[in-house]
Amino acid sequence: MPTGTPPAAPTDPAGPARGALLLGGALLAGVAVERLARRSPMLQVAGTALATWSVLGGAAVSAAGTALASAIDASDLPAARRAFALPAFAHHDPAALDGVGLARAAVESVAESTSDAVVAPLLWGAVAGVPGLLGYRAVRLLDAAALARQPGPLHRTAALLDAAANLVPSRAAAALTAACAPVVGGSAPGAWQVWRRDGSAHPRPNHGQVEAAFAGALQVRLGGRTAYPHGVQERPVLGHGRMPDAGDLTRSVELSRVVGAAAAAASAVLAVVLGARRPGRRPGRRRGGAPGRRALG
Repeated sequence: MPTGTPPAAPTDPAGPARGALLLGGALLAGVAVERLARRSPMLQVAGTALATWSVLGGAAVSAAGTALASAIDASDLPAARRAFALPAFAHHDPAALDGVGLARAAVESVAESTSDAVVAPLLWGAVAGVPGLLGYRAVRLLDAAALARQPGPLHRTAALLDAAANLVPSRAAAALTAACAPVVGGSAPGAWQVWRRDGSAHPRPNHGQVEAAFAGALQVRLGGRTAYPHGVQERPVLGHGRMPDAGDLTRSVELSRVVGAAAAAASAVLAVVLGARRPGRRPGRRRGGAPGRRALG
C-alpha cells in the first residue's frame, strides 16, 4: 500500500441483516412502549417524553457551535480547532480549515443538525408516535455506521432509508428556517429564494434544502471547497454574499433553536390533529367482540 493512502474501511457481510434487526427491533420496541402506555395517561406522557429526549440531538451541536464561535471571535485558532473536533463536526477536517473555513463548516453542520436531529424526529414522533421516534433514530444510526465502511449493500440501503426518512422533514426545516429568519435578524425572502434556487445542488439533496435556507437567511455563502478526513471536495456554492464569520455562526445557533421551538409547536398541533382523526372504539362495543345489546323490557 502506498505511503499516505488510508486503509480501506472494513466490510461487513452481515451488515444488512444486523441493520434490519436494529430497525425492526426499534419499531417493535416503540410499539411495545405505546401498548404498555395505553394503560395510563401518565405512562403515555412519560414514554413519549423519554423517547423524544433520547432521539433529539440539537442541543449538543448548539453548544459546540457557541464554543466554536467564541474561539473564532477571540482569534484563537487552536482552541477553535479543538472545539471543532467534537463529534458534532466529526465529518470535517479542522486541521485543514482556517477561522473562516471553520465558521462556514460549522454553520453547515448546525443547519444539517437542525433538520436531522431536531425537526425530523419531532415530525416522525407526531406522525407515528414512539415507533416513529425510535425507528427514525435507528435509521440515523444505520446511516452513521454505513458511512464508516466501504460502499456496499448496507451503505446503499442505509442511504436510501435516510433519504426517504428525511425527504419531508428536510423541506419542513427549510420552510421553518425561512419563516423564523427575521427573529434572528435574518432575511425570510433571502432564505426562500436561495432555498428554491440552490436546495437541490448539494450532493445530499436533503441536506441541501436546509443548508441553502440557512445561507439565504443569514445572507452568506456555504459550500465550495470543503476538507474532509478522506480528502477535499469541491461542492456547489449555496447562497451569495460574504463568507460567514463568528457572528454568523452565533446567529445560526440562535436560528436553529428558534426553528426547533417552532417545529416542536407544529409537531404538537399535528399530533393532536392526527390523534383526533384516528378511529377509536365505537360506543357500546364490548371489549373483544360484538356490540352490547340492551335488555328487553
